[in-house]
Amino acid sequence: MSQKLSRDFFDRPTLTVARELVGQRLVRQREGMRLAGYIVEVEAYIGMDDQASHARFGRTPRNAAMFGPPGHAYIYLIYGIHHCLNLVTEHEGFPAAILIRALEPVEGVPEQQALRGTQHPLRNLARGPGRLCQALDINLRLNESDVCAANAMLWVEASDAIPLTEIAYGPRVGVAGDITARSAPWRLWIKDSPWISRRAPG
Repeated sequence: MSQKLSRDFFDRPTLTVARELVGQRLVRQREGMRLAGYIVEVEAYIGMDDQASHARFGRTPRNAAMFGPPGHAYIYLIYGIHHCLNLVTEHEGFPAAILIRALEPVEGVPEQQALRGTQHPLRNLARGPGRLCQALDINLRLNESDVCAANAMLWVEASDAIPLTEIAYGPRVGVAGDITARSAPWRLWIKDSPWISRRAPG
């Protein structure tokens, strides 16, 4: 069994954590079964000055998890239907988190397909933050959960590191805010991966 990532892993600069999260295995324990996939795409959101971040207006009941201890889940709902999973980074009180955008499914694939509701092609199973949350049954019940706890139902396991030459950087997808927020190269993904949510322009 691979080693679960510790609190110290998340208690570091967000972009460092984001780079090292790419290639690690996200695991959801559900009804005695492991549903898992390799993380192939992430986005970083860092501080109240980040105009694309939920924390830009300060702490609220919705974004409170972002200000909490590192190594916790921040989960929210968009459009009233899609859940999004973020992993909180840096020290408590500083709002920073990493959105998990896409996975390469590797464990419990038939169960993930059933949770998606149809026999989706494997490539589309967890390609995008809403799809991956549906495939792994990640919802608001897991918001603020400790992904480093011994009894965690959601955690990240260490896998082989992805060489820096195989990781691409670019602007985040569909964010609002000022030009700095819209152009910051805080989306990271595995180059040439068929599992990422979308290709960079060109």
